[in-house]
Amino acid sequence: MSQQHKQMAAGRWLEFSLMEQLANIGSEIERAIKWKNKNNLPYSQSAFERGLELLDLTVADEKNKTRLKELLRLREMLADYFFFNNEYKTDDQSWQKYFYAFNYAARNK
Repeated sequence: MSQQHKQMAAGRWLEFSLMEQLANIGSEIERAIKWKNKNNLPYSQSAFERGLELLDLTVADEKNKTRLKELLRLREMLADYFFFNNEYKTDDQSWQKYFYAFNYAARNK
């Protein structure tokens, strides 16, 4: 996967709080859902890959090391939802609700 967010990887991403990081990831996942529902799979896949890239930067961020279990489970569940059999039985609304909380928290920081 190529780095879409080169500026973020260069250090700016590390300045964000975990809530801000997850809110940004949620924005990409929201785009992926929107494009999936419009049957534009290439755009959906691109947005999903950008979301995964940001999630990987979040996992690599040293300040989040106590949250690795949740972050890696999130990665697993997103991949399951978008590309596999949806064994966790998630849906668009559950992802929107999950990420909305981080968006709300990041705005009220």
